[in-house]
Amino acid sequence: MHGLVVRNTGYSYTVKSDAGEVFECKVKGNFRIRGIRTTNPVAIGDKVTFIPQEVDADIEQARQGLIVELDDRKNYIIRKSTNLSKQSHIIAANVDMCFLIVTIQQPETPLQFIDRFLASAEAYSVPVTLIFNKIDVVADEWKDYLDGVINLYETVGYPCRRISALTGEGVEELRAELQGKITLLSGNSGVGKSTLINTLFPHLNLRTSEISDAYNTGKHTTTFSEMYEVGDGGYIIDTPGIKGFGTFDMKREEVSHYFKEIFRFSADCRFNNCTHTHEPHCAVREAVERHDIAESRYNSYLSMLEDEKEDKYRPAY
Repeated sequence: MHGLVVRNTGYSYTVKSDAGEVFECKVKGNFRIRGIRTTNPVAIGDKVTFIPQEVDADIEQARQGLIVELDDRKNYIIRKSTNLSKQSHIIAANVDMCFLIVTIQQPETPLQFIDRFLASAEAYSVPVTLIFNKIDVVADEWKDYLDGVINLYETVGYPCRRISALTGEGVEELRAELQGKITLLSGNSGVGKSTLINTLFPHLNLRTSEISDAYNTGKHTTTFSEMYEVGDGGYIIDTPGIKGFGTFDMKREEVSHYFKEIFRFSADCRFNNCTHTHEPHCAVREAVERHDIAESRYNSYLSMLEDEKEDKYRPAY
């Protein structure tokens, strides 16, 4: 049988068959994905072939199955943690777009986190829209910063939306964009993903949690990834909050390709293999000095160059 992975608890996968039946599936013991080193061989959003398994008729339990084959993916988002697991992990596969939920306050999303996420999305062909949530709690002294950050990413070429999941401001426009598409919602813990989903689709009634006063960070509410049908063939994917975003399997010479503005200016560099760090007549560094490239973006680029050089991560398997 063939189906779509709609839930991943870490040890089992809920698969919705093409006929609409639901199966709780395991992965075949020797199942591996060719060319990809990752902790999760199957990801939410994957299309798979599975074999239904017989269960004891006297025991009430969900239909079960064994995943034996994975369809080719059109794209995916992959990361490795910068601090804890040190392993690669596919967040979601086969998505039409991604909403990266960010906040300026309560908590503040680091720009480097945004840049790393965007670079990974560029590498694996996932379109991203930045959703600036909690605009209702942005203090007056932070509003210029909010405007500046939005201007930065819109200038680079990323659509940005201002919303408040609490008050509903800007949410209706998002709901229209979700129709008929598979959309990944991602972001740091505490940025309000679950609250936003509840505002968009109240019938889902997802569990939410308060921000930690001690650390001004979010408490994990979503503990596993799950897809929810939202009508007209559309799905949204809710994922656990991400604390860090380590890039995976990027060669140093490729990193600049995933920063749109750096790649654009690099065409004018004197050397074809310019790393944009020290070479003479580097058009990228000149653009940074002119403020045609934001210093924050350039610093994120430099940070990603160090990922491989410093061997921060042990190999994934």
